[in-house]
Amino acid sequence: MLAVAAAYGMPLTERAGAGPLADGFYDLPKSPGNVPLLHFTDCHAQLLPVYFREPDVNLGVHDAWGKPPHLVGDAWLKHFKVSPRSRLAYAHTHVDFEHAARRFGRVGGFAHLAALVKRVRAQRPGALLLDGGDNWQGSATSLWTRGQDMVEASKLLGVDIMTGHWEFTYGAARVKEVIARDFAGKIEFIAQNVKTADFGDPVFKPYVMREVNGIPIAIIGQAFPYTPIANPRHFVSEWTFGIQEENLQKVVDEAARKGAQCVVLLSHNGMDVDLKLASRVAGIDVILGGHTHDAVPEPVSVRNPRGTTLVTNAGSNGKFLALLDLDVRGGKLAGHRYRLLPVFANLLEPDQEMASLIRRIRAPFDGKLAEKLALTEELLYRRGNFAGTFDQVILDALMEAKGAHIAFSPGFRWGTTILPGQTITVEHVMDQTAVTYPYTAVNDLTGEAIKNLLEDVCDNLFNPDPYYQQGGDMVRVGGMQFSVDPTRKIGARIGDMTLKGKPIEAGKTYKVASWAPVAEGAIGEPVWEVVSRYLRAKKVVRALKVNRPTLTGVQGNPGLT
Repeated sequence: MLAVAAAYGMPLTERAGAGPLADGFYDLPKSPGNVPLLHFTDCHAQLLPVYFREPDVNLGVHDAWGKPPHLVGDAWLKHFKVSPRSRLAYAHTHVDFEHAARRFGRVGGFAHLAALVKRVRAQRPGALLLDGGDNWQGSATSLWTRGQDMVEASKLLGVDIMTGHWEFTYGAARVKEVIARDFAGKIEFIAQNVKTADFGDPVFKPYVMREVNGIPIAIIGQAFPYTPIANPRHFVSEWTFGIQEENLQKVVDEAARKGAQCVVLLSHNGMDVDLKLASRVAGIDVILGGHTHDAVPEPVSVRNPRGTTLVTNAGSNGKFLALLDLDVRGGKLAGHRYRLLPVFANLLEPDQEMASLIRRIRAPFDGKLAEKLALTEELLYRRGNFAGTFDQVILDALMEAKGAHIAFSPGFRWGTTILPGQTITVEHVMDQTAVTYPYTAVNDLTGEAIKNLLEDVCDNLFNPDPYYQQGGDMVRVGGMQFSVDPTRKIGARIGDMTLKGKPIEAGKTYKVASWAPVAEGAIGEPVWEVVSRYLRAKKVVRALKVNRPTLTGVQGNPGLT
């Protein structure tokens, strides 16, 4: 426990639950190195402090079984030697979440994050602040301003370099507009793996060279490689993505030739992809990763043909700020120390300049955001491989509104948490649904088509090769029961499909409601209107029955509670 406390920069006299900590909670020991890097990722446009419950299911299969990031609950606490019922346990796990949330309070918020960034930078002169992407999407204000609220907040926060994913769902023209108009001279947007579809020219700078305390380092960008598959292709129809290993190796080698003594990949691949990438691309010292929302407090060391790469992932929703102290000597990385600092809103005085900006941003929308829809007696959350309680609310709303037998909701990993006894507002609903393609639809699908769809999405999650995983969670399913064996091959993972106790027939047609279609030209009622109407009529959310699939083949998996 002393080692864990020291790793987090915590005073060793801290007692969990003893009330607000002393001012020294965020004091850091003297840096062991000369190149400090700050990293956050996947904030999903959450400007205010939030509750965010970590998953109770994050399965690792095949080679990933039982390895970070695929640990949850008590298994996570045991692996990282963190005490139950502590602040760190609350930040990193779902264990006793409701009680812990009421005890330790909200996390994140850009005013609190800004205060922490300033505090750490005062102790680490010259530190760069890197944003791993998924910044401009995930809230009502971000959707309604087309990401401008987060652009302004990021500039004030002092972000130096970023890459992207959900940013692209505002369209190529909007991304280019922000970079040219708002980021010029302030924030570098980098991505080595985004090219034009015609001639393969780079769309963004592949990397930047920066001198930190006299040490030249290279920061290479890696945008989400599956953007045209996971999101509507027509938003970025003239661009190609992909992992692009060979090109990445060329960029790494070029940076080294230009004098980089340390090479960092700012990645939005997802942690499993980064772990494989680190074993195959040589010369990268550190991967600062994102996309899969994994909050991993210790880097994973991966061997490759030229040495070792450190792979990290810094959580989501503004809950964490990572500090990586690199010791670069003799032209190479000689040592490091890493801390993943939880952003506890009740332990940090909000930065007043950022708080003022947030008030101005939100002022035109305050009334709409605060509209009360219903009271919840349930803990409402999304995160987890197969089902979340707020996902169930969305599914129930879709089936009722559309008169459907079955409903599908995307396995998005963003979406804030609501505690029992809280009032559900329009803002809460938008936190779960704020996308630029929110349309609801009803389709007639055969039982065979339903199984094939579920098999395909399941393969995106559990393919043995991380390069064939897309980093989301399983599509949420309402109305229909089924089983999943993640250890089997595609075509054999989904079974026991039933509807109201009767087997789903391959040739029979079923009415299926869904939302967030990726096809161009889709239309339909926005999902937030469907869900808001449902909640207004319901008034109280209680006795919620979450439709979880039956899991087989994963008994004893530490990624399952």
